[in-house]
Amino acid sequence: MVMFPSNPWPTLHLEPCSAPPPDILPQPSTWIIHLLLQSFSPRTIYMASDSEKDQRPAGASSPASNASERQHPAQTLNPAQDGAEHEPLQVDTDDANTDDADSTYESDAGSTGTGSMTSSIQHYQYENGRRYHAYREGQYVLPNDDQEQERLDLQHHIWRLLLGGKLYTAPIPSPDTDPQLRILDLGTGTGIWAIDMADEFPASEVFGVDLSPIQPDWVPPNCRFHVDDYEDEWTYRENEKFDYIHGRALSGTSADWGRFYQQVKNNLKPGGVVEMQEYDAWIFSDDDSCDRAPWTMEWVEKLDGASKVFGKQINVAKHHRQWMIDAGFEDVKELAYRIPIGPWAKNPRLKELGKFELTHMQMSVDSHTPALFTRVWNYSNEQVQVLMEGVKREFRDRELRLITSYRFITGRRPLEE
Repeated sequence: MVMFPSNPWPTLHLEPCSAPPPDILPQPSTWIIHLLLQSFSPRTIYMASDSEKDQRPAGASSPASNASERQHPAQTLNPAQDGAEHEPLQVDTDDANTDDADSTYESDAGSTGTGSMTSSIQHYQYENGRRYHAYREGQYVLPNDDQEQERLDLQHHIWRLLLGGKLYTAPIPSPDTDPQLRILDLGTGTGIWAIDMADEFPASEVFGVDLSPIQPDWVPPNCRFHVDDYEDEWTYRENEKFDYIHGRALSGTSADWGRFYQQVKNNLKPGGVVEMQEYDAWIFSDDDSCDRAPWTMEWVEKLDGASKVFGKQINVAKHHRQWMIDAGFEDVKELAYRIPIGPWAKNPRLKELGKFELTHMQMSVDSHTPALFTRVWNYSNEQVQVLMEGVKREFRDRELRLITSYRFITGRRPLEE
């Protein structure tokens, strides 16, 4: 270990499209992302009104007495709970009937904190024009270059917008009580979630673990980052166990989720909480949009298939709830939200989220495709580029109502075992 101080929805199977290669689309630009994130800060856009606070979904449990009593404004989006089915998303027909001659959305296309962190392990690998981690080379198929870091930071803002500015759904003590928690962030990436948590919980200790040392040099004094592989045996001592363990977008990173959750449980204090914030690595629709998006459906099918061959399947978000139960966690709960790709939804909140998700998904195609498709399916770089541009064009098609899904799954280690 190197330490740095400081729905059940149905799967759609379609035949690959034989359409001619699309024109090359422009890449999302960094300055546009910066302006978007400045314009729509999650800390200001979703301040819960009294009416919103009264719209807690039926059946939702009340927070524990020592937990934060703040409601999640985004729950007015009616998430599916614990495996229940979703209602179809409503389409903004005014937007769909626009006189704009352009039939596609524009290609809009990344935050740091304040203690020092030394640099090391800066030897990277380069492949298909992207930069990858060197520590445990080949164990992770996403890049770690500037483009990927921008995507991760944009994704972080989408998660926060979805939760009305909050960082978590877990029933942990409110920051207003100034709790002294030990918090672990698995697969911390740029460290943005860990840094924000350290700022929000100044009396707590926050640790982030990742294969890549891409976190900022200046972090809050209560925040630490380790370069390590959480697939290894965890070596925390008894007095180092955690109150809260968090993982986000870890799909495709573990070869054995049963072992993963046993290690998580063993390293939580009795009564400690785990939260996984995950996405389904699939595309959905409430109409026939998936049938009319052959590039996209070919992409998700082959992406998931390649990840299985690689040994770390990516489309597994729907299984986390059961994995937690199987590992012996109590009070396991799941909230699942569906997010439109593009600003086509009638709900204003979903419309805004859709704008960000359109940009994020285009960047995700660029990040997720090259390594798996060249290593597993033996695609040439040219074939990868053609596929990626076809998928991104369909994402931008105003006639398609494509949907992604985000899940929040929490569980508690029993007080007695």
